[in-house]
Amino acid sequence: MPHDHHHHHHAPTNGHGSAFAWGIALNLGFVFVEASFGLLANSMALLADAGHNLSDVLGLVVAWVAVILARRPPSARFTYGLRAGSILAALFNALFLLVAVGWMAWEAVGRLSHPEPVAETVVMAVAGIGILVNGLTAWLFSGGKGDLNIRGAYLHMAADAAVSAGVVLGALAMRLTGWLWLDPMVSLAVGAVIIWSGWGLLRGSLGLALGAVPSTIDPAEVSRFLCAHPGVESLHDLHIWAMSTTETALTAHLVMPAGHPGDAFLMALAKALEGRFAIGHVTLQVETDPNTACGLAPGHVV
Repeated sequence: MPHDHHHHHHAPTNGHGSAFAWGIALNLGFVFVEASFGLLANSMALLADAGHNLSDVLGLVVAWVAVILARRPPSARFTYGLRAGSILAALFNALFLLVAVGWMAWEAVGRLSHPEPVAETVVMAVAGIGILVNGLTAWLFSGGKGDLNIRGAYLHMAADAAVSAGVVLGALAMRLTGWLWLDPMVSLAVGAVIIWSGWGLLRGSLGLALGAVPSTIDPAEVSRFLCAHPGVESLHDLHIWAMSTTETALTAHLVMPAGHPGDAFLMALAKALEGRFAIGHVTLQVETDPNTACGLAPGHVV
């Protein structure tokens, strides 16, 4: 069975090292400030927000480690390198985000049952600083939303900014009305927004971890694209999966009765797949005899 393989591969480009460094430093410093003033102001809202920020600092550290691991070259054991670490980090961040929101909701429900007075002015001032710190950090990652790992960091920081804004609004409303229950109610509303955004991140990262086709790629369209090339009678054993949060791989068997098309054809086809579908690691096997049954031809065989 004549066949050939072609790999068109490029190393990942990760230009967010400084963003991670600044984001971790800014948020870690703010965690200490917010926790200290939370104790002084007797504000559970500030303490909860500080805990949420601390969880996101951990998430940033994990995401940064994943970016570093993605740059490691392949080895005899890890033939793809450690690129898949970025998928695991995105999954971890999604789970951690939802757990942190769950903890925040638990604290908010507790405050609904036992509301306590707080120093509203201190809360508004510190939480206002939190909006600036988290908003700035989110902006640092806003240019990398195509990377699920960077998107996770962006969502973490944007969620923290929203939480801080909720704390400010709750403290302002309490000061104007004296209704202490407004603070936990605002926290619950913000938590619902975070769950809505974090759920998409969880589904996406879990899918990639299980080898799903990235959501931006339609496998049927890829199949039609390959079959439309001259000499390709049919194809089978098509697989598309994510090597990392930024890189996609493809393998397929092309049935070409007219004969092997040569390396130039395979290289051009790999380049076309990268340009149209952002699939950068391509392996193609050419089969020239359509009457020879390939063991991997049935759709249920992997």
